[in-house]
Amino acid sequence: MDGMVVAFFVPTVIFLTFVAPVWIFMHYRSKQKAEGSLSEAEREEMQVLLEKAERMIQRIETLEAILDTETPGWRKRAGAE
Repeated sequence: MDGMVVAFFVPTVIFLTFVAPVWIFMHYRSKQKAEGSLSEAEREEMQVLLEKAERMIQRIETLEAILDTETPGWRKRAGAE
């Protein structure tokens, strides 16, 4: 009976001491890496949003150029409000 306990106890202690901590560490490390990256759909959505933002910036710059030409003091009035 003592041989059976030792035969079960020693591998269990070795497993819990060496294998389990490494296993847990690797599991959570891989899980963190998977959560940190964007999926393909998220990347595509990000690209669409980036293109929309760039178009919006161009439109704002165009509107500001038009206002500079037609109403030269508009920036001073907008800053005073």
